[in-house]
Amino acid sequence: MCLAADVPLIESGTTGFNGQVQVIKKGVTACYDCTPKEAPKSFPVCTIRSTPSQPIHCIVWGKSYLLNEIFGTSEDQAAFDHSTDADNAKEIEELKKESEALKMIRDATGTSKFPQMLFDKVFSADIERLRSVEGMWTSRRAPEPLQYQTILAQAGEAIANKYKILNDDQRVWSLEESLVVFNDSLDRLSKRILELKKNKKPEDPDPTITFDKDDIDTLDFVTASANIRSTIFGIDKKSRFDTKQMAGNIIPAIATTNAIVAGLCVLQSFKVLKGEYAQSKEVFLTPFAPARLLAPDRSREPNPECPVCSVYFTSIVADLSRATLKDLVDDIVMSKLGFEGKEFVVNNDIGTLVECFEDGDDENLPKKLTDLGIKKDSFLTVIDQDDEDTLVNVVINVQEGTLKEDEKPVKATFSEIPEIPRRPKKLQPVAANGNGELNDEQAVSAEPKGIKRPHGEDGEPPLKKLKITESGTDIVDVDEVQSRAAGGAIVIDD
Repeated sequence: MCLAADVPLIESGTTGFNGQVQVIKKGVTACYDCTPKEAPKSFPVCTIRSTPSQPIHCIVWGKSYLLNEIFGTSEDQAAFDHSTDADNAKEIEELKKESEALKMIRDATGTSKFPQMLFDKVFSADIERLRSVEGMWTSRRAPEPLQYQTILAQAGEAIANKYKILNDDQRVWSLEESLVVFNDSLDRLSKRILELKKNKKPEDPDPTITFDKDDIDTLDFVTASANIRSTIFGIDKKSRFDTKQMAGNIIPAIATTNAIVAGLCVLQSFKVLKGEYAQSKEVFLTPFAPARLLAPDRSREPNPECPVCSVYFTSIVADLSRATLKDLVDDIVMSKLGFEGKEFVVNNDIGTLVECFEDGDDENLPKKLTDLGIKKDSFLTVIDQDDEDTLVNVVINVQEGTLKEDEKPVKATFSEIPEIPRRPKKLQPVAANGNGELNDEQAVSAEPKGIKRPHGEDGEPPLKKLKITESGTDIVDVDEVQSRAAGGAIVIDD
């Protein structure tokens, strides 16, 4: 938002004993996204589902698999990073079979037999299946299936002290205590989901419950489930406090670190108030560095290929009661922004709205902007697909206004076609011409190929597209079948 409004931002953050401060000014200094970030940690599905060896594996299983299967969306695709690994592909097929069995258990939600049905499925039957796989346990400890009634018979003391157990964040629960919390959290979550279904309107999607580190019901369920699974595989169990940190990716805050970084923000604010952006610094707090506590560096220049700050921002006024996507494409994008004759796509934060090139999907053109989820202060992104003379992405802010009936329903806030920057050309390494010199005609190549969606063997482009159906707005992934069959890894955000 600061980049769109051209307002300077003093960005800061801390992680434990480490911290950093950075001044972000559009067109002058680099923004947060100018530097590629480290990819999130991921664990193969076969490890999470079949051969866990660490507490985090069991916590991820409870959070991203079991909770979603019972109270969320079956097979949470957002948590899977598909790969072609053979073991993963086989495990994905097994996961799908188990998902079908879990759907039957979901129908028993809220009944007295529901906890035991779920327990027997995931902590007994599934474990027996894993033990039967030949060769899997030759070099590792085989899991031990558990019996619900046996543990419940030994949980008399834990049942009597249930509220004391639930109020203790720091202590690691025993197996019997974990079963008590498992049953109690299932009861709470069942009542919630049934109440949500009862109050659901016909046009609303099916209600779900997703994990939130601050939601005590889901946290109790994940902690208890992870500890029971850890017992089965001989893995150390974790307290609810530790599980909250690991499942929610929480790094404890340290008051002194926050205070030091706050002071650094104040020092940089003096330069911002004076407009001395060239004098601003990126400062890193590294208490364990051998040389010094603070490591300042001059502010970096913006990355010309940054997808956030190297875009062109503009705004339009739209009469949302009349304006269609075709009005925006014809009267703004092509006429006012200079995209006439170019190949381009228009996206919003949900997906692709229209593809303006040969064989592109343009069925949304006659639809009203409001039918596509576009409302006041929405942002649209126009992406140039031409391979030559490629423009940077254009971000359009949609402002609502009342326009006369004899006027077009969309109006630009600028009068002349703006000078939209071109994407920079990239230098590519080439072979020498024999004299130790580069061939001049090969030294510079045009901007890499456009991001037009490649077509598969069936001629269909494999990207998500926004579709409007009678029931509302749906996101359709035309490559979903191939993607699901590929195998995968569960992704843990840092």
